[in-house]
Amino acid sequence: MIEMRLADVAAVTGGRLHRASGDERVTAVEFDSRAIGPGGLFVALPGERVDGHDFAGAAVAAGAAGVLAGREVDAPAVIAPPVARQEGTYLAEADRDGSGAAVLAALAALARHVVGALPATTVVGVTGSSGKTSTKDLLAAVLAPLGPTVAPPGSFNNELGLPWTALRADAGTRHLVLEFSARGVGHIARLAQVAPPRIGVVLNVGRAHLGEFGSVEAIARAKGELVEALPADGVAVLNADDPLVAAMAARTAARVVTFGRGAATVRAEDVHLDGGRARFTLVAPAGRARVALRLVGEHQVGNALAAAAVALELGGTPDGVAAALSAAEPASRWRMEVTERPDGLTVVNDAYNSNPDSMRAALAALAALGEGTRRTWAVLGPMAEQGEGTAAVHAEVAALARSLGIDRLVAVGTGDYPGARRVADVDEAVRLLRAEAGPGDVVLVKASRAAGLERVAEGLLRSPGPVPR
Repeated sequence: MIEMRLADVAAVTGGRLHRASGDERVTAVEFDSRAIGPGGLFVALPGERVDGHDFAGAAVAAGAAGVLAGREVDAPAVIAPPVARQEGTYLAEADRDGSGAAVLAALAALARHVVGALPATTVVGVTGSSGKTSTKDLLAAVLAPLGPTVAPPGSFNNELGLPWTALRADAGTRHLVLEFSARGVGHIARLAQVAPPRIGVVLNVGRAHLGEFGSVEAIARAKGELVEALPADGVAVLNADDPLVAAMAARTAARVVTFGRGAATVRAEDVHLDGGRARFTLVAPAGRARVALRLVGEHQVGNALAAAAVALELGGTPDGVAAALSAAEPASRWRMEVTERPDGLTVVNDAYNSNPDSMRAALAALAALGEGTRRTWAVLGPMAEQGEGTAAVHAEVAALARSLGIDRLVAVGTGDYPGARRVADVDEAVRLLRAEAGPGDVVLVKASRAAGLERVAEGLLRSPGPVPR
């Protein structure tokens, strides 16, 4: 972050100083009081179980220069001006007094100011129904050799995570990579005002959050807000293999670059899998180069092509980009995280989130890892936010697992997958797997985030022995 006085933070956000001289120096922003160090600005937000305002004193004791708060606290602070509560935000239910909305608005204003003060920094935005985080990680890998790059850890892609990530940039940052998520039409447009992108990547339009959006067409409208936000001298990087994404070319003033497996500016040829990992030839106007991904799943080819297209626009060469892609390791937790137990059992922890499209990709990757010679297990929890179509998409996934030859299908909790073996919870799933999955098997664990199925993978990896009842 660029260094600022607390008085400057107040001026930028429209807030007022409280118990502060204004000369306190702010060098970083954190919303977790445990991460605060000297010079930090603690962002106090209400939550379902705790309220960040209650930790203001502890944050200052840990070295924070001050607190960005929605109401007065017993610490040096900037008190954000009140704003209308935003329904549909991730913290709406917890934000009973509106303090959270005020703090988020102030945080957005602060991030907008900092990004505007960094004209040498190229903002790269990524959106899509699935693959955003994997692509963001690949972008960080391919852009780092071209200059200092800031990208979020994990999925920091909402009204809190995006400005927090943007505030990590400073005068030396050449590339700022941001994920743009949406729970409704207009959300991405608002995030794009916080950190206006010059390059926008749209990966796909699928059925994630279908219950909230109501239709795939509405999802496409929302995702397209990213390319609508691009300037005329910007670049829209669009998936030529997805008709709804390709059609977004008409919605942007920016120059369009496409990626895909077919006719595209940047494309993949000679794609094949080796141990579940994709190998292909990267083909671009500047030349060709071989890529050997370390990430599991053929679906990673599209993510890699999107990252390559951006890097080539920003000065990369085909050989350099291919080398960076081939060296990239999984960087975010619980996303196709492959671990082999000492006895040879392989666990694929893809439990961070789930929707029909990412589920299809994960099952295909599981089948590829099994290669027809290893017994495969799909341990699946519910897919959230599918609305009235929930039962149908669960049935569709079960049918796909059968068609791919997945040997064992296990449904955990409320996940209703026809023909699956049902278990009540995480503990029962771990007992089943420890009792019946053995050396050489491959176990995929996947569900929507709220199901917490990463605990199944962790329990299975701790010990191959049975779980006591």
